Amino acid sequence: MESLPFVIAGPCSAESEEQVLSTARELAKIPQVRVFRAGLWNPVHGRVPSKVWASAGLQWLAKVKAETGLLTTVEVANPKHVEEALSHGIDILWIGARTVVNPFSVQEIMKSFAARYPVMVKTR
Repeated sequence: MESLPFVIAGPCSAESEEQVLSTARELAKIPQVRVFRAGLWNPVHGRVPSKVWASAGLQWLAKVKAETGLLTTVEVANPKHVEEALSHGIDILWIGARTVVNPFSVQEIMKSFAARYPVMVKTR
C-alpha cells in the first residue's frame, strides 16, 4: 500500500460560501489532501461581526464535509469557539500560534472539551 502524506489545505480566511466550496472541490481532487481548513474568527472580515461570520463559515464547512468527504478543521481561541465548532461537526480543532503563547488560554480551551478530541497546536 502506497503511503501518502497527510495534507491540510484551504484558505487562510473563509470569505464566502462560493470561495470555500469551490476551493474544497478543487482540493478534494488531490489525493494527498485529507483535511480542509479555513479561518473563521479572523479580524480580516472587517465590518461583519466575527460571531456572525463564523456561524455562516461553520455551515459552509459542514457543506464541504458533506459534499467532498474531506475532514474539516478550524482554529479556536476560546471555549466558545470550541463549542460552536463542535456543534457544527468540525473534525479537528487547532490552537493557533497567538493563543499557544498564553498558557491560561490554552488551559481554558482544553477544559471546554468533554471528551477526547483531535487538537493541533501551531507553534509558528
